Amino acid sequence: MAKQQHKKAEAKKARKAGVPLTLRASLAPSGVEASGVEVLDRLWDTVESRRGANPAVSHSARLLSRGTAKIAQKFGEEAIECLIEAVAGRRDALVAESADVLYHLIVLWVDAGVRTEEVWHELKMREGISGIAEKASRPPGLPLAPRPTTKKIP
Repeated sequence: MAKQQHKKAEAKKARKAGVPLTLRASLAPSGVEASGVEVLDRLWDTVESRRGANPAVSHSARLLSRGTAKIAQKFGEEAIECLIEAVAGRRDALVAESADVLYHLIVLWVDAGVRTEEVWHELKMREGISGIAEKASRPPGLPLAPRPTTKKIP
């Protein structure tokens, strides 16, 4: 048990250090099923690795080569398909379309240079905060509450 925890900690350190997915795979604890976050992190790594790949052999490379507007359009199409399945009550189709939405969202993140850790951090920051209270605290006309930025402004 302690050995698996050690391997898991090593895999996490490797991810943060930018070690490629193929090398990190050997650090994953054996017999431990990946969490949803780990699956999404690996998907992000895969899409990122396709950034310079041949668009003729990689769907991710093809999307990335077509630019942000096309990626956003595809994400929107998949989101609408997901909503249609939800309203129609087709649970299995909703699950499949949800996976498509997550994939296209990750392609959008890769295109924009957004790392999964940034999104997970944002979600952690919101944890335990009532959505109703947070929304009520926003000034009128603002869609999102202003957040401190970590980016350096020139």
